[in-house]
Amino acid sequence: MENQGHCLTSFQRKLLLKSLQADLRPEYRRRIEIMLMADQGQSQSQICAALNCSQETSRYWIYMAEVGQAHQWSDRPMGRPKAVNDDYLNRLRELVSQSPREYGYSFRLWTARWLSRHLAQETGIEVSDRHINRLLKDMGLSTRQKNNSVTEAVNSPECNDSNIAIHDLGSSSSSNLLWPLNLIQTSH
Repeated sequence: MENQGHCLTSFQRKLLLKSLQADLRPEYRRRIEIMLMADQGQSQSQICAALNCSQETSRYWIYMAEVGQAHQWSDRPMGRPKAVNDDYLNRLRELVSQSPREYGYSFRLWTARWLSRHLAQETGIEVSDRHINRLLKDMGLSTRQKNNSVTEAVNSPECNDSNIAIHDLGSSSSSNLLWPLNLIQTSH
């Protein structure tokens, strides 16, 4: 009769011992060692002292062994996943340089929210619109259009302090229509 452990089946124990023989990251090795030590009857404090790990880490992996989930030692990725890679950044740069209309959208200019949505559909990587703006800023890009025509029109000699310039913002054509309005002061 085989030696019975405290929380692992003989199959789980053999699987974990075999996994220890592989070239593992230290964090994965520690997970397996925690479960094997718990199976041998060692306490949480003994495990923490021997493996130099936190109580939270040991508690979690002891629990996983106790509930029969020892095989999941490699299922939980280590640390925070790096979602944005070079391919993502290159695609973001490419999208910003093109019109959203080329992708079937009705608007002329990208917003961070729409870039985020479009890239999530293409890549499966979800990034907040605030993070998109940070990435664009880091690349020296922006979703804001560099258009000085309105500023130039307002500062032009035709428009003085008593005039209002109305700029056709809805037009997709490149012509800029400006209609100066003279304000007339009326008395009541």
